[in-house]
Amino acid sequence: MKGLDLAERFYEAHGRSMISHLFPRHESRMAVGLVGQGSECFGYDDDLSTDHDFGPSFCIWLMPDDYRMIGPTLQQAYDALPAVFLGVPVRRTGAHGTGRVGVLEIGTFYRNQIGRPDASFSLREWLRIPEYRLATVTNGRIFHDPAQKFSGIRNALLDFYPEDVRIKKIAARAVVMGQSGQYNYARCMRRGETGAAQLALAEFVQSSISMVFLLNKKYMPFYKWMHRALRDLPLLGAVSPLLDELSVSKIDPAFWNEGDWQKPTTLLNRQDRIVDIIETVCLTMKAELQACGLTDSNDDFMAAHGGEILQRIGDRDLRSMHVLEE
Repeated sequence: MKGLDLAERFYEAHGRSMISHLFPRHESRMAVGLVGQGSECFGYDDDLSTDHDFGPSFCIWLMPDDYRMIGPTLQQAYDALPAVFLGVPVRRTGAHGTGRVGVLEIGTFYRNQIGRPDASFSLREWLRIPEYRLATVTNGRIFHDPAQKFSGIRNALLDFYPEDVRIKKIAARAVVMGQSGQYNYARCMRRGETGAAQLALAEFVQSSISMVFLLNKKYMPFYKWMHRALRDLPLLGAVSPLLDELSVSKIDPAFWNEGDWQKPTTLLNRQDRIVDIIETVCLTMKAELQACGLTDSNDDFMAAHGGEILQRIGDRDLRSMHVLEE
């Protein structure tokens, strides 16, 4: 059984009655669910996930006054719930897994992840929140939240970035894709710097994945789950297997010893499959950017689109920033 389903069944079987019986006056002000760090919160847990920080568990989020009044007592009641449910031991929390489940204060939960107790960010603040943290506070499932205090903040975040912020990030990803993949990978290989070429390729893959998430208006999770989450996105699904192939491709210097691609220097080295994939990904991205009205340029070099994309930003302050500034 998936961790989210196990958590909800545990709450329905034991958590709901505990709260109703011991804290009836506060029940309507609580939010209950499972959101945050951990593969089960993203729905990506498997048998391997059960070796740490896994098991029946849920979060109870309280408003500040309620947390001060009943927080410790409610935590004791939570800790007294059955130690095993459906044959599965309750969550075993490792040294780095504390504070993920149990009784939490709403504002503290959000502040610890995104730097504020709510979603009232300026455009520049939105720009600088680590994207994986936004993914962390908007994953999982809410089981109970009649007051909508917790869910109200969550829903505001789920509405995704303000459009100007999204466009600013898309412009930056386009430039990095062009610089790292279309430009620097080939230059590193021509110099025989295969280590640098591998790093350029990794930068290209991560920027491309981020671009796909931004175009789908979904927050990208941290590196461990980027590839897995990419497969679930409806837009640009054809790019996923290409990026998977790039991620496991072995760089071969033999393709770069000599060939017609050296004259003129602008000719692509089609002997290297990696170059073909990079160009295919970039052409696919360019077509989507054009279809979204974010660029009118027909240049195949992704970095050439950065400035044009920036001009779609309405906010003068954001539009005046360097394309790579975040």
